[in-house]
Amino acid sequence: MAIVNRTPDSFYDRGETAAEEAALARVDEVVAAGAGIVDIGGVKAGIGAEVTVAEEIERVVPTIAKVRERYPDLHISVDTWRAEVGEAAINAGANLINDTWAGHDPELLEVAGAHGMGYVCSHTGGALPRTNPIRVRYDDIVDDVISETGKLAQRAVDAGVPEDRILIDPTHDFGKNTYHGLELLRRCNELVATGWPVLMALSNKDFVGETLDRPVEQRVPGTLAATAHAAAAGVAVFRSHQVTETLDVCRMTLAISGDFSPLHPVRGLV
Repeated sequence: MAIVNRTPDSFYDRGETAAEEAALARVDEVVAAGAGIVDIGGVKAGIGAEVTVAEEIERVVPTIAKVRERYPDLHISVDTWRAEVGEAAINAGANLINDTWAGHDPELLEVAGAHGMGYVCSHTGGALPRTNPIRVRYDDIVDDVISETGKLAQRAVDAGVPEDRILIDPTHDFGKNTYHGLELLRRCNELVATGWPVLMALSNKDFVGETLDRPVEQRVPGTLAATAHAAAAGVAVFRSHQVTETLDVCRMTLAISGDFSPLHPVRGLV
């Protein structure tokens, strides 16, 4: 899942794809690199300037429509927590709702179900959208994630979302500290064992930066190490800024386990 931010203040790309032409060029780039899903967002996840529903729609919907026209078979995800945005995005061609704020707007899940579209069940520990965690505590973070995403997944099924279009996301950094993020990775096999496909959004996040004491622009190696660990445990989808590198890590990890065939084996064979 490649990240395309139509925002001027994203924590990582700092507005690199805020303009529509830049966003469309990014889509072309990540599709050519092998991304299976393109996730288009119009609001920075963290604290920042207010973005109205109308402004979020204006940022993402025309882009989704143009991407759908260019790539009729591409999986297009909209990163939003608002039902109005989800509705408009689906009408423009999105087929997956990436609800990163864990059903904060309960009508968003209903929108996905009414259209039979996919839905990402995330976990935030009850945090409000665009807020930072403060002294968060869980009796067992993995159990809490499994419980809450499982309940949301069942609600999605009941609302009409096809079971094979549901993903669960432990949602690193959202309502969590760095130790929680590491615990989720350490025990990600338990998430996989739920039977729901697991999505992880690890890319250049604060838990990586705090673990290694690295600024945002120096977190790629740590991100890829976390990706390799999660891929070996069976995590299905990775939301990523570095598409080529993430695919290489996943393919190499799966090749070691015997689940991926080398793409160009010639050494000692000819």
